[in-house]
Amino acid sequence: MALIHSRCADADPADAGVLASLSVPPDVARVPFAAELARRGERPAIVTAECVVTYRELAERVEALLLRLGTARRLVALTASNDVDSVVGYLAALAGGHPLILLPEDKPAAFDSLVAAYDPDVILRSGADGQNVLDERRKGTRHQLHPDLALLLSTSGSTGSPKLVRLSHANLQSNAESIADYLGIGEDDRTITTLPMSYCYGLSVINSYLLRGASFVLTDLSVVDSCFWELFRRHRVTSFAAVPYTFELLDRGGFADMELPSLRYITQAGGRLAPATVERYVELGRRRGWELFVMYGQTEATARMAYLPPRLAASHPGAIGIPVPGGSFRIDPLPGLEEGELVYTGPNVMLGYAQSPEDLALGRTVHELRTGDLARTDASGLYEVVGRRSRFVKIVGLRVDLGQVERILADLGMEAACAGTDEGLVVAVKGSNDLQLVAKVLAQGIGLPRASLQVCSVPEIPRLGSGKADYQGILALPQHGRVPAEPSAAQVEETGRDSVRRIFEATLELTGVNDGDTFVSLGGDSLSYVAASVRLEQLLGHLPTNWHVTPVRDLELQARTPDQPTRRSWFAPTDTSIVLRAVAIILITGTHVGLFTWPGMAHVLMAVAGFNFARFQLTGDRVPRMKRQLCSISRVVIPSVAFIAVAYVLTDRYSLANIVLLNAVIGPEEVTTQWHFWFVEVLVYLLLGMTAVLALPWVDRAERRYPLLFPLTLLAAGLTTRYDLVDPGVPNTAPALWLFALGWAVARSRTWAHRCTASVIAALSIPGFFENPARETTLLAGILVLIWLPSIPVPRGLQRLTGLLASSSLYIYLVHWLVFPAFSDFSQALAVAVSLCAGVAYWALCSHMPPLLTRALGFRRRQPGYTR
Repeated sequence: MALIHSRCADADPADAGVLASLSVPPDVARVPFAAELARRGERPAIVTAECVVTYRELAERVEALLLRLGTARRLVALTASNDVDSVVGYLAALAGGHPLILLPEDKPAAFDSLVAAYDPDVILRSGADGQNVLDERRKGTRHQLHPDLALLLSTSGSTGSPKLVRLSHANLQSNAESIADYLGIGEDDRTITTLPMSYCYGLSVINSYLLRGASFVLTDLSVVDSCFWELFRRHRVTSFAAVPYTFELLDRGGFADMELPSLRYITQAGGRLAPATVERYVELGRRRGWELFVMYGQTEATARMAYLPPRLAASHPGAIGIPVPGGSFRIDPLPGLEEGELVYTGPNVMLGYAQSPEDLALGRTVHELRTGDLARTDASGLYEVVGRRSRFVKIVGLRVDLGQVERILADLGMEAACAGTDEGLVVAVKGSNDLQLVAKVLAQGIGLPRASLQVCSVPEIPRLGSGKADYQGILALPQHGRVPAEPSAAQVEETGRDSVRRIFEATLELTGVNDGDTFVSLGGDSLSYVAASVRLEQLLGHLPTNWHVTPVRDLELQARTPDQPTRRSWFAPTDTSIVLRAVAIILITGTHVGLFTWPGMAHVLMAVAGFNFARFQLTGDRVPRMKRQLCSISRVVIPSVAFIAVAYVLTDRYSLANIVLLNAVIGPEEVTTQWHFWFVEVLVYLLLGMTAVLALPWVDRAERRYPLLFPLTLLAAGLTTRYDLVDPGVPNTAPALWLFALGWAVARSRTWAHRCTASVIAALSIPGFFENPARETTLLAGILVLIWLPSIPVPRGLQRLTGLLASSSLYIYLVHWLVFPAFSDFSQALAVAVSLCAGVAYWALCSHMPPLLTRALGFRRRQPGYTR
């Protein structure tokens, strides 16, 4: 994909620096790495899937927002996501000396709670036009803001607790410097966002890279998404950050087998990583040429307090390591405990907490950080955390205040007690309640995956002799008293409700679907896509964009429950490729029968085939991808060969060349009945050819690095056969490589400019192809629809039929040649209807065969614990 520099103006870099200094009164404290962006000039700062923003351009955008914020120091709240606008808003506040409350964009309840508690003067949001939306609630400020105050971060995830950490300009600068120091970050380094920037760990990555003039790729993609690794390779990323849960996803996604030559190191924080996992990844990094940095930190220390030097990780996998540069530890003894409390001192220790707006006027109230963690040192001087003194846990990298969980339920009128570990929470609720509803409310309010939360109904809250809640007893509550995060298979069967896992297992013929799996990572292709998408739309009430690369966990969270009725419209948005396949097979069959004449749709389907090849067959590493491609080809070849063999026996219309799908190459040049299956033959040639070419390592690398340029190059090669400059050697058919490649390029088009380019290519190359204006118009219209419409509204009453016809399109194409002659003399409409029904029946028969066929071909069915 071509990178487009998002030039904002033609200002000189030095001018941008002058402007930034003029926009802020000289007595206002600022964070240097945010205020001195322009001095990095034309070096790349931010990379997205669509553009590259240089440091000069970033400085200009920050300066433009600074002018809108004004010179009066005000309290700003920013709803942040991993996009350029959020980064600009964050840096503008730091550069202008405006204290900033940073909040996640996807947690509106937490945002509303904190806005109500702190009454910010300005609210910043990302805008649709690339410019921040500024909601100015007052011209000046109603707050007393301490001159050192720079940033306010939540201590309890996304619950909306009013307790915030007050960080100074010096906190942010010093911690960014120490992190950049021990990681050895240089100007040529590039990281990629794996965590939200509203999370202190994710934010510290951005800070330390900006400090050194390095760059980062902004994305919300998950590490289980193949598109994430395409971005990673294309932009030569040198590092990424991970929490313990990330490593589970990496294991599921086959990370150990990935070729990532640019990777220099992985950092880990956000909770304790199991020593066995540390050892395994240290060894993997040793073999692959990268290092693992295990780190330890808290929001109260602006992110990082300790790191474990990679050379010591293998021998001390349970340690947090040594203090970051500029920091120091001590362990204060605790009565009755062998280990003491870990206490940290350093320039990155927060100013203190804020509980209300009045606290924003406070200066430093904390000089050292009592971490609440129990720790010890070993003979080599490395620190190890062995437990927690406070009632906080970290789950999938999110710090959860157990007391806040209890307060949420108390506000709902429930008496409850909560206990937890890094594995999840157990909540005991007194009396009779709708436990499924309680679990859902808590999961959404805290921002945890439902699988990390267990809710139990108890007659009385377990208590100790002192009257305090018995948290160990709560953790040990009987398993049968807990409510599973998602309905069990038995519950689904009993209620008749579907689930995302059940849909994927049924349509992909596998078992053991995991939270981090996606439709594509599980081996889904264009044939199974139709059935899965129709059932998902019925389950969710809508079909999310890019659902096929969305983790199961995220799709499950969108699933409707019985207490969530959804108002449904008369029309359902249906994937354009599905609609085109359904419409095309009807028009093809009707044209062949003679009911009407509408030629050109078979060639539309050739472009759709290229489109789906790019979506489903170009993920993962080279060898597993090749196996999946061959398996997908077998799903075309085997039913085709089987049916044509039967047709050869029953009629005299076909030859042995048809059975082996070689008639287009060795058959007679004149058009006869042996020409009936040209589409299947050419499609198989293209799929086999692409699989063979992409099996070459250097071609595989080229496709990953240039995902749009690669199909455009194939398109250019295909046009040499379209314009008769090269003989393709397939006499019975018009050249089709260029249409397949055009569909491939459409799937890789991410921007308006890309789609315009594909449209122009189609508009210039299609006229004159058939020397039949009607046929060419059909082909051009079909491709333009594929380019510009991601979905098409289909009446809900016809949605299932549309999906059925699209799923059966290949089989209808095969069988209609034998079926319609028996009925066309009686009724052409009946001949079309019977052909469609026969094709659906053949599809239904073949749909029960894949497990047998895949085993025969050497492809194993997925079982629990098996990762493709």
